[in-house]
Amino acid sequence: MRRRRRYDDDQDNHERWLVSYADFITLLFAFFVVMYAVSSVNEGKYRVLSDSLGIAFSGLRPQAPVVDSPIESQRPALPLPMPAPRRANPNVNAVKKEREQMTGIARDLLAAMAPLIDQGKVRVTQTDRGVSVEINASVLFAPADAKLSAQSEKTLRAVAEVLTKVDNSIQVEGHTDNIPINNPIFPSNWELSAVRASSVVRLFIDAGISEKRLLAVGHGANQPVDTNDTADGRLRNRRVQLMILSKIPETITEVPISSAAPVQSSESP
Repeated sequence: MRRRRRYDDDQDNHERWLVSYADFITLLFAFFVVMYAVSSVNEGKYRVLSDSLGIAFSGLRPQAPVVDSPIESQRPALPLPMPAPRRANPNVNAVKKEREQMTGIARDLLAAMAPLIDQGKVRVTQTDRGVSVEINASVLFAPADAKLSAQSEKTLRAVAEVLTKVDNSIQVEGHTDNIPINNPIFPSNWELSAVRASSVVRLFIDAGISEKRLLAVGHGANQPVDTNDTADGRLRNRRVQLMILSKIPETITEVPISSAAPVQSSESP
């Protein structure tokens, strides 16, 4: 009788495809992990990717990954606040001395321009910027003109004599009313106010004041101190303002020096 052949040891393994399928699934998982990590650049996700790939290909036991908190990792970095600038804190004695000096300048100017102050054409005021001298333009110039009159030159030279004794910076500001001007010399109130301020600066330079201390500014009709709806208001707005600037600017209450009504500084029209 023919012996029956045994196939137990030599029987083909029909489940070998599972090994290839498992490898394919592992590679596919790794591919999607890479695509997910690349789509969102995040340090925590890169760390998770690295751990996952290491576990998948090394056969090590997975450990709980340490990832950044989603709130902390996705929170945008806020700019650091800029430190608040420190305000200068000058010596109290220096401030007091400077204020006394500015008051002395104001009183000397009062004496030099006493007649015009009595007529209400000049106002002297001490402000936080320094000493303000407001001169009505009718005292200095003819209408629509920027040439100083002979009488005004005499008055301004008396002012210059006071200012040569100190070394404070001086800002000369020209102002007009809102009535338009248009002639071959002055196309607008800007030019008129600037040239008037420059005329005063030139006289001060001729009188011995260093030009490094002087600044000419034209404001046109943009900083009125009175209404432009009346003739008196427009007359007040047509002015030249001298600002003898304090070396230690501080916030103080506006103090009128003359008996005339106090004038607002150019910073508070």
